[in-house]
Parts: sequence; C-alpha cells; structure tokens
Amino acid sequence: MTAPASRAQGTAALTELRDWQRPLRGQFPIITGHPDLAYLDSAATAQKPQAVLDAVQTYLTTSNANAGRGTYPWANRSTALVEEARERVKRFLDDPAPDGSAVHFTSGTTEGLRTLARDWLPSFLSDGDEIVVPVADHQANIEPWLEAQRLLAHQGVRIRVRPMPYQPGSGDYDHTALAGLAGERTRFVAVTHVHHVYGGDMNVHRIRRAVGPDAVICLDAAQSVGHVPVSVAAADVDFVVFSGHKAMALPGTGAVWARQARGPALAPGGWSGTPNTAGIVSLTAALDWLDGAGVDRIERWTVALAARLTDGLRRLDAYEVLGCRTSLAADSSVQQRRGIVTFRHRAVDSGDLGFILFSEGFMVRSDQHCQGSAGERTGSVRVSLHVYNDEAEIDRLLSVLASLAWVTPRSNA
Repeated sequence: MTAPASRAQGTAALTELRDWQRPLRGQFPIITGHPDLAYLDSAATAQKPQAVLDAVQTYLTTSNANAGRGTYPWANRSTALVEEARERVKRFLDDPAPDGSAVHFTSGTTEGLRTLARDWLPSFLSDGDEIVVPVADHQANIEPWLEAQRLLAHQGVRIRVRPMPYQPGSGDYDHTALAGLAGERTRFVAVTHVHHVYGGDMNVHRIRRAVGPDAVICLDAAQSVGHVPVSVAAADVDFVVFSGHKAMALPGTGAVWARQARGPALAPGGWSGTPNTAGIVSLTAALDWLDGAGVDRIERWTVALAARLTDGLRRLDAYEVLGCRTSLAADSSVQQRRGIVTFRHRAVDSGDLGFILFSEGFMVRSDQHCQGSAGERTGSVRVSLHVYNDEAEIDRLLSVLASLAWVTPRSNA
C-alpha cells in the first residue's frame, strides 16, 4: 500500500474523493446530528452508518431468537445469519480457501487474542520453543502470550519469549533483525498490521520471509480491518483477529479468522453459550457497507487527511509527532500514517490538551494508549480518522493547535 508521494498528490486525492466522501459522511446519524463536534477517536471505536443500525433494528423486530438452539423459523433464521456472517468475514478478508478456514466470533480483538493464547497456543508449543511478541504494540497483543507462557510453565513446559525488534525512532518492525532472531525453535510470531499509536503499516508481508515457512503468524488487525484493505490471500498469516466495533459494527463484536494450515485446528474450549447475534448481524451489515463504499478509497481518504494533519503539525515547533519523523511532510516519499496521528505539546500536559480540544469541539484520545512496556511512557494525544471525517475538521483542529503553540514550558527557577 503506497501513500501519496507528494503534497500535490495528497491534495489531488482529497479533491478527487470529496464528492464520494460527502454523501457517505451523511449516512452517520451521530455525525450529522452533532455538526459542532468532530469525532477523532475511531481507533477506539468507529461510528455506525444508518445501514448497520437498520440491519440490527430489522433483526431484533422480525426474527430475534437464540441461534443454534431451536427448530422454529426465528431460531433457524438466527442460526443461518451467524453462519452467513462467517462466510462474509472470509470474503471480506479475501480468503482464497474458505472451505478449509474457520471464523470464531468474539467480543473484540482482546478476547480473540486471549482465546488463541488460552485455547490454541499451549497445545502447539513444546518445551524449549520460542515465540516472538511485539512489546511496543498494544498490550492486548502482548499480555495474552505472556499469560500463555505462565500457564505452560505451571505445566512444566518452558518456552522463551523473544521481544520483536524495532527500528529506532520510527516504531516500525526491524525485519532484518527479526530474520536474525528467528531460528528453528521459533514457532509463533505475534504481529500488528497498523500500529495503534504510530499509525504505520507494519509491513507484515515481510514477516513470513523473516521467520521462515513453518512459524505460525498471528495478525492483530484491530486498526486495519475496515480502514485499509486486508487480504489473507496476499499475506501468508495463520490468524487474523479484529474488532467488529472498530469496523462499524456494534460494540462487543469481533472475530478470529484461522487459516487452519499450520498446527492444530482452532477449537475454542468450554461450552459455547449464546452468541452475540445482533452484533454478528451488525458485522455482516458493516462489511457490506464498507465493501460498497470501497475500503481502498477509505484508505486513500484517511491517509490524505492524516498527511494534511502531520504536515501542519511539523510547522508548529511546539508539537512532537510520534513515530517516523521523515514522513511528516505531505510531500514525503515515505509511507505515511494510515489515519492515525499521535503527538505531544512540548509544554502542555496531554491530558490537559485533551480537555482543551474537547472544549473546542474535538473528541480525541489523550493518555498512554495501552502501549506495551517497550513503548511510549509519556502520555500523548491521538487523532484517529475514518471516512466520516473531512478536511474542514483537520484545518479547524490545526487552527486550534496553532493558537496554543505559543505556550512555553514553565521555568523551574
């Protein structure tokens, strides 16, 4: 995926897509219903288009029943909708072999990763095996694997956790160092598609070459599914885990896609209770909506908006943008951020800055963003974009940030 390579290209993308984006923005009732507010926290959860709301309302008022537990028409319909949703997820992920793969629904990415760590990974590993964990990514893609290590230790199985190597200053994976780190005992590698703080595409297509043909690769796609195209036909990964609510479905909705090609088949343990059928229905509707809008165009739009923001921020000395510094300018040839821009004011506490921005009508995330132990230790402000955001919001945000640029650090004298 290639970001706009020049300021002219970035502006051209926004100009080209403006007429496409405007009617899509109008399909989000919460956005159009609050014209004075700018929702800039889509990395936490995405807003829902009317089509998703309608699908849930229709289901709940026409055929709501417990899936997999009855033989009457409403129950049969609910069961069918769940199974149809599994196939819909496979198509959305460009699954080249859907008959052999599996989809397990969860409450979100965190539960999906914990399901794999608890119910799949222990049976795959043996004493002396190694796993690679991305220690500067989201804690949801770190803690489950450490829990698995502790669980196995109680069973007398010792595995080694190797920290994923990163490139200094950018937050990107160091694929060359990873290739030197991986060996014949490297059995499992956890990676992230789009980083939740730095906004970078982590170039997961290079992971397979770095770790070899036999290691299992688990992809945290929480910030990519619904935001950028995700193709398991192109990426040789074994698991894709994502949050449906970040892809415009209802809260408490997510999925694990399993290729079922390396290691045992995914079989979540325990008795399967009542599924979140309304959430699963909303996921099917959300994926339909995203396909109709065009995820490739959503990516181009949000990348261009993010470049507009970073280009403005780099002109304000009061701010530090996290991640790759050479990609800030709109005319940078370096791959730019996939709709996520995180920054700090050099004198204003990030929590205070978050309150100031809300007073001006901007809803942003301002904290440490659940990053792992090797990540940022100081709070920051994260702006995360989706198709319902526009140029006017970015320009107004930059204007407010510029008005705060004069604030200087307090003297300790």
